[in-house]
Amino acid sequence: MVSTVPYGAWRSPVGAELAASHGGGPDFVGTAGDELWWVSPRPAEEGRFTLVRRRAGGPEEAVLPAPWNVRNRVMEYGGLPWAAAAREAGGPLVVFTHFADQRLYAFEPDAPAGGGRSAPRPLTPVSSVGGGLRWADPVLLPDRGEVWCVLEEFTGPGPCDVRRLLVAVPLDGSAARDRGAVRELTDGRNRFVTGPRLSPDGRRAAWIAWDHPRMPWEGTELKVAEVSADGRLPGARTVLGGPEESVPQVEWAADGSLVAASDRSGWWNLYRVDLESGESTALCRREEEFAGALWRVGQRWFAPLPGGLIAAIHGRGAAVLGVLDPASGEIADVAGPWTEWAPTLAVAGTRAVGVAASPRSTYEVVELDACTGRARPVGARHADRVDPAHYPEPLVRTFAGPGGREVHANLYPPRNPGHTAPEGELPPYVVWAHGGPTARSPLVLDLVTVFFTSRGIGVAEVNYGGSTGYGRAYRERLRGQWGVVDVEDCAAVAVALASEGLADPARIAVRGGSAGGWTAVASLAATSLYACGTVLYPVLDLESWTAEGGTHDFESRYLDWLIGPRDEVPALYAERSPLHRADRISTPFLLLQGLADPVCPVAQSERLLAAMAGRGVPHTYIAFEGEGHGFRRVGTVVRALEAELSLYAQAFGVTAPGVPALELVAT
Repeated sequence: MVSTVPYGAWRSPVGAELAASHGGGPDFVGTAGDELWWVSPRPAEEGRFTLVRRRAGGPEEAVLPAPWNVRNRVMEYGGLPWAAAAREAGGPLVVFTHFADQRLYAFEPDAPAGGGRSAPRPLTPVSSVGGGLRWADPVLLPDRGEVWCVLEEFTGPGPCDVRRLLVAVPLDGSAARDRGAVRELTDGRNRFVTGPRLSPDGRRAAWIAWDHPRMPWEGTELKVAEVSADGRLPGARTVLGGPEESVPQVEWAADGSLVAASDRSGWWNLYRVDLESGESTALCRREEEFAGALWRVGQRWFAPLPGGLIAAIHGRGAAVLGVLDPASGEIADVAGPWTEWAPTLAVAGTRAVGVAASPRSTYEVVELDACTGRARPVGARHADRVDPAHYPEPLVRTFAGPGGREVHANLYPPRNPGHTAPEGELPPYVVWAHGGPTARSPLVLDLVTVFFTSRGIGVAEVNYGGSTGYGRAYRERLRGQWGVVDVEDCAAVAVALASEGLADPARIAVRGGSAGGWTAVASLAATSLYACGTVLYPVLDLESWTAEGGTHDFESRYLDWLIGPRDEVPALYAERSPLHRADRISTPFLLLQGLADPVCPVAQSERLLAAMAGRGVPHTYIAFEGEGHGFRRVGTVVRALEAELSLYAQAFGVTAPGVPALELVAT
C-alpha cells in the first residue's frame, strides 16, 4: 500500500548504518601477471583500507588483515599506495604503504611462514621529524632489486617544512634502518613530483613536476631524463607543459613513444610527444576531458595497450571508458551500464581494468577485453539490500546562472514506492556543494543520497563554475572568484528549482564539506534562500588558512589562484572569509568536524562558533575524535547523517521517524 505522508517524513529502508557501511568503493586497481589487485575500504574496521586480490578465475580475497591499513598521507590526500609484480616462482611480490607509520613494506602473500601467512617486512625507516617520511606512487622493479617512488620528506616541525623527490628504495630491506640507503633519483628542486615511468628499454624515465604557487591543474611540466649508469636521473629536461598548461599523466607506449595528457587546447586531450623534436601531436582532438585534476599522485585516466591502442577514460561531464586508435583518432566506448569511471586504470595484456559506477550501481571493479570489446564486473558486488525502487531517478540539468552562464547540476528527486506526498505539496531540497573546489560531483548511486531522497528530501548536486569535466575555461571561472561564483551558481540552482515548481522555496537547505563547506557557510551569509545548512570540515578563514601552519603544504598557495596573491589583494582575504561575515548568518546550521584534520584544522570551526556566540542562531557542533579530513568510520558517518536529517526535519517542519532529535542551541 502507498501511504500519503509529508515529504521528509517518509519511512525508508536505508538507515544511516546501511548508508555508512557502503561508503567508499574500490580504488587504485592494478595487476600482477594474470591477477587483479585493488584497494578496498573497510569502514566498519575503523575506516582502514585493505588490499584485495583476485586470481585468474577465482574469487576475490583480502590479503592484509587488520591492523594493516593500505594508505599514505603524501600531500595529505594520499597517493597510489601499492604496487605488485608477478614472479616465476613464489607468487607475486607486493609493496605497500601502511597508514599508521607511513613506512613502505614488502609482502609475499604466497610465501610459506611458520604459523601461517608470511608477514610484511619494512623497507623504509621510522621517522619522527614533523610529518616524517612518506612514500607513494611506487613502481616495482624486481630486476633492479628496488622500488622507485615519491618520497615526501619533512625537514622540520611545520607542515610546509618539506621536500619531495623521486627515490629508489632497495628491496633487500637495507633502508629499513638507514635513510642513507635510499637513493635519490632527482635533486628535489621541484616542490611536487609524481611517480616515475620507466621506458620499455629502461634507458629513460618520465615524470611530472610543478612548483608553488601553482596547483597541478594550473600548470605542470613533463620531465624526461636518461637513466645514468649509477641509476640516477640527471639532466632532466621539460618536453611538455608550463605555467599555464596542465599535464596530469604520462605513460610510455610499448613501442617506446611517450603519451601524455595536456590541456593546451582548453581540454585535457592525449598527445604523443616526440623526444627529439619536442613536438606534440594530438591523438584525438575533442572538446572532452581525457584526464582530470591531479589531487592524488598515481591517478590514471589512460593506459597504453599492446599494438598501439590506448584505453582512455574520457567525456564531457560524465566520464566513460573507451579504446582509442591513435592512428585514426577514433574511439570506441565500452558497452554496459557504467556511466562514470574513476581515475584509476590498469592494463594486463589486452585487458584493461578500472572502477566504474552508474546511477543504479555503486563503484565496482570492471574488466574490459580490448580484443572483443566485452566488459564485465569482476569484484564482489554489494548485496542489494535495498529495493531499487527506492533509488532516485536522477536528472542531468544545465541551469542559467548570472549573465546567462551555464551551471551544471545533477538532480535526485525524492522517491519511495511506499509513500506519496499530499496533493499540492512541493518537496524540500538540499543543494550540495562539492569539495575541491576543483572537482566534480559524479552521477552515481550513493546510499547517502538515497538516505535523504527515500525520505522525501531531494538532492541537487551543483557542479558550479570551477568544476572539472567541462574544460579549462569552465574551471577558470572560479579564478579569483571563490566565494562568489560558487555561491552564485548554487543560488541559481536553488532559485530555478523553486521557480520551476520542483522544490518548496521555503524548504531549501545547503550542504558541503571541505571547500564545499566554505561555499555552504558563505551561502548562508550571502543570501536568505536557505532554511538551514550542513557544514562539514570547512575552510572558514582565509587569513589563518594561509598563515604558517594554517593548512598543509599542497594547498598552502591554492588561494593565490582562488582569491589572488595575498600581498596584492589583502582586503579580499578578510572580505570573502565566512568567519568575518558570521554576523550575517541567521539560519540554523550543523557543523561537523574531525579533530585530527590537517587540511581544515579544528581551530577554524571553533572560531566560527565563537563568532556566533550571543547571536541567538540555533546551531549544533559535533567534533569526532580520530577523524581527519573526510569521515571514514561507520560510527562517525552514522552520527553525522542522523544529525543532518534531524536538522532538516526541524527546519522543514516535519518529523523524521526513527532518528534521534538533534538539539539545536541558540547561544
